[in-house]
Amino acid sequence: MIRSYLLLLFCVTLWGSNFVFGSMLVKEFPPLFLADVRLMFTSLFLLCYAWITKKFVKIKPREWGLLVLLGLIGTLANQTAYFNGLLTTDATTASLILSMAPIVTAILASLFLKEQFTNRMKIGSALALLGTFCVVGIGAGLTISKGVMLILIAMVTFSSSMIIIRKLTETMHPFISTVYSTTVGTIFLTPAAFLTLDRTSVISHEFWAWAMLILTAIFMQGICGLVWNQQLQVVGTGKAAIFLNLQPFVAMLVGFLLLGSQVTAIQVGGSLLIVTGVIVATVRSRKASTRQTELVAERTKSM
Repeated sequence: MIRSYLLLLFCVTLWGSNFVFGSMLVKEFPPLFLADVRLMFTSLFLLCYAWITKKFVKIKPREWGLLVLLGLIGTLANQTAYFNGLLTTDATTASLILSMAPIVTAILASLFLKEQFTNRMKIGSALALLGTFCVVGIGAGLTISKGVMLILIAMVTFSSSMIIIRKLTETMHPFISTVYSTTVGTIFLTPAAFLTLDRTSVISHEFWAWAMLILTAIFMQGICGLVWNQQLQVVGTGKAAIFLNLQPFVAMLVGFLLLGSQVTAIQVGGSLLIVTGVIVATVRSRKASTRQTELVAERTKSM
């Protein structure tokens, strides 16, 4: 059991660090180019794993429609907003905003999937919104920058993709749906990434930047998702979900250690409110919690 906890902590540490590494990489590569190349390596890894493990399935016409929609919203729109947002938004703020995704997903699910939005969810949402206001409102001097708006869009598109993938996983396993949707999204993103390149675009020639790009694509967006889902079977989803809430704190710590990012009292207080709100809002029955955590883990790999 201790080994499983360490593996879960390892995954969350890498996912939380991903915000910081992303902030570093957008200074070395154009945002869309960065997102596209990372997704190319992620897609290749997932396709190879699916081929080796013989997990490919035939895609039905209805599933194609959902995959295309997921590629447009969950990959093209999400990655465009996310990496452009990281150009001007620090990793800690970005991680705190994106930690609101479970609550926004619950709200969207109540609207589009007719799922119940309970009083517990309302209380949790209020706490999380207050925490977000502390971080991006009070902490930023009550001004919302373009970068923050883009990260908010990334969070909403991420939550929207969760709704689409819930419909998709009614007939398709979460893993293979992630493989297909990531590949489709990469196909959509590639033309946009190269069309935005011009003479002023700077593509790094540094070995460390390319190494970080490739390794984060394979480890954070590929291997960690596989390890996470395997350990869910060992420790149970409820305990695993608690680890996901550590991502903002990891982003704060790694940002401070690697980039010297200042961690303010408002950020700490806001993060505690957000995490508390998310926990309160997303406590559900074991069956519902299992499904939610599996989907979050699968989609987290694309960030």
